[in-house]
Amino acid sequence: MKNAQVIIIGGGLAGLTAAIHLSLFKIKVILIEKETFPHHKVCGEYLSNEVQSYLNSLNIDLSQLNPCQINKFEYSTNSGRKISSDLDLGGLGISRYNLDNFLYKKAVNSGCEIIFNTVTSVDFEEDQFTVNTSEGLSLQAKFVIGAYGKRSVIDKSLNRDFIQKHSRWLAVKSHYKNDSFPSDLVALHNFNGGYCGLSKTEMDTVNVCYLATYKSFRRFKNTDEYRENVLMKNPHLERFFKNSSPVFEKELSIAQVSFEAKTQVEDHILMIGDSAGLIHPLCGNGMAMAIHSAKIVSESLLAYFDNTDIIRKYVEETYRERWNLQFKNRLKTGRMLQSVLLNRSLAEFSQNIISNVPGIMPHIIKRTHGNTII
Repeated sequence: MKNAQVIIIGGGLAGLTAAIHLSLFKIKVILIEKETFPHHKVCGEYLSNEVQSYLNSLNIDLSQLNPCQINKFEYSTNSGRKISSDLDLGGLGISRYNLDNFLYKKAVNSGCEIIFNTVTSVDFEEDQFTVNTSEGLSLQAKFVIGAYGKRSVIDKSLNRDFIQKHSRWLAVKSHYKNDSFPSDLVALHNFNGGYCGLSKTEMDTVNVCYLATYKSFRRFKNTDEYRENVLMKNPHLERFFKNSSPVFEKELSIAQVSFEAKTQVEDHILMIGDSAGLIHPLCGNGMAMAIHSAKIVSESLLAYFDNTDIIRKYVEETYRERWNLQFKNRLKTGRMLQSVLLNRSLAEFSQNIISNVPGIMPHIIKRTHGNTII
């Protein structure tokens, strides 16, 4: 039986950042991840600069990965009508392949123990967690952090509300070689049934990640047909794909992507990253939110371990309150934007307004992003 103060389930951005933060303060952490590093993930691969100060405080210097510096944004409707804007805060174009691997190495060097395995059960009894894995490991800890992503068998075992509902979304991601795509730009292009994000990475490739409804996708045999018959109806996407060559042998995809509201604490497990709430990709803020949630949960747990008067209930309540304070309104804005932008008439109408009042776009971007965190 292995013991720790904190067990983290999931080695994505949120889980690895929390592991680094807690380990730096000498908390005994075990992180369980089902895949070895490095590996690609379905993700927009744009990281808002709002988290840079926080990462620097953990001695995480992403400049070592030579990310693209992104400070421009463009959006187009299905018809190809385009508007552009500067990104006041800006961000980084950085692949999950290298970023996650970089954080993994940092976590190990910070003293975190990482186990590559699949969690089969999480039990809470007598103020203690027991976590079991597919290879027969049994681990115990005072706290468990759920950082396993958008959906998991753990969600089913916890009978979480969102997992009971059918989702109409799927996500597809790949990298393309396109030397003419600007390295300082993140682009979002609508198509009939979804939207597609483009941004360059430090790998000198353009990350292409799109979200589509099953309704629009099911008429086609595969992603190649869907790309040619649906995505490329948008002239900007048509031009991009005709002048690009795929890098991946096969596109990555995720089914049943749910944007339903989630709880941040479930059976005493503290949820972070996408396990706590998923913002619509069109907002371009999921990666930063995952990292920010790691900061919030780490600070909540450090307060507990530093103060014997603090009880579990207080940790859970303060974490939930701080999470909602930071992210609840962003998620609402994301849902509203998606409703507008996926309605062809509303998208064109909103485009007219934004074109005539340019100051609206920076305000919308600000509503889905936070301030610089320290």
